[in-house]
Amino acid sequence: MTSGSRASNRSVGLVSATNGDGRPLLAYDCDQHHAVGPRARALIFNDPRSRSLLPLIERVAPSDANVLIMGETGTGKELVARYVHSLSQRADAPFVAINCGAFSESLIEGELFGYEKGAFTGANIARPGWFEAANGGTLFLDELGDLPLPLQVKLLRVLQEREVVRLGSRKAVPLNVRVIAATNVELQQAVNEGRFRSDLFYRLQVVPIPLLPLRERRADILPLARHFLEVYGARLGAGHPELSAAAEEAVFQHNWPGNIRELENAIHRGTLICENGRIQPADLGLGEISETGGNGGSATLEEAVRPFIARLLKGGHDNLLERVVALTVTEAFRQCGENQIKTAEALGVTRNVVRTHLKNLDLI
Repeated sequence: MTSGSRASNRSVGLVSATNGDGRPLLAYDCDQHHAVGPRARALIFNDPRSRSLLPLIERVAPSDANVLIMGETGTGKELVARYVHSLSQRADAPFVAINCGAFSESLIEGELFGYEKGAFTGANIARPGWFEAANGGTLFLDELGDLPLPLQVKLLRVLQEREVVRLGSRKAVPLNVRVIAATNVELQQAVNEGRFRSDLFYRLQVVPIPLLPLRERRADILPLARHFLEVYGARLGAGHPELSAAAEEAVFQHNWPGNIRELENAIHRGTLICENGRIQPADLGLGEISETGGNGGSATLEEAVRPFIARLLKGGHDNLLERVVALTVTEAFRQCGENQIKTAEALGVTRNVVRTHLKNLDLI
């Protein structure tokens, strides 16, 4: 969490805190309810436009209404979903988060709805789907706009009938699941273009919650940065790193197209490579500064990276290889929109290797 005095309300996980200037802010402490990664604990309510969402969220949370969270990638949609769940009567029941874009079209049906033994080649045992896993609790469907049209029909039926039929079975399993969906695409436009079913859209959009990009809620930027400084200072054994005045200005002025995810990775990188615990603008890797010494686009990978590695070696960093690998995997995962298959392709390794790294880094 951000530094400062705080008086917590453990029933909902809202924490009163102060930012670096001593001004009050609100932050959701997801640690009180879930074991999640640092970004999922980082919904900071400092900007008035962020705070304006609280009354809506807190009104809708106790109900069982379907919720559709809309916003760019990296704006904190899953945390809002977790917060809604924590305020509901299902708070002690499962919260299951599924990224609809992480599975191929041939796999997603079995993942969502489950399958019986022999339902398809390789189905050697029966397996419940994520709807059954979330029974009694909340199912969070992220990147819903990536769901293929045939699956949209089946999802609509599950929502209407409140029951699921596994692949290879004729037996319906009753469901008591609240569905919270999220998307980074304009679903109304997708409906108009025939890429998304209008009946499913209206079924899910009982309560729409729009999340602004970070560039439109700038008062959240520095409190978020301080939160990540605390997290990665502890995780990397780096003590209490801080932003220099110039770095703080760079962080505040940057446009953050990748939103909170990009900010987290910039602070992670800065904490990893800064000297004497003080992060400078060049440590953040925000795009304006070249780390390669001017080799430009004609440099080979080895030529571009060698000066950077030499600088790190001279800095006497502990566990250098482990930390550089972690940073590489984290950045690839971000660049690939948190899609494990694309991350594996980008890194030239198998998906199982990527999953192992992501689990070790608490990213999944």
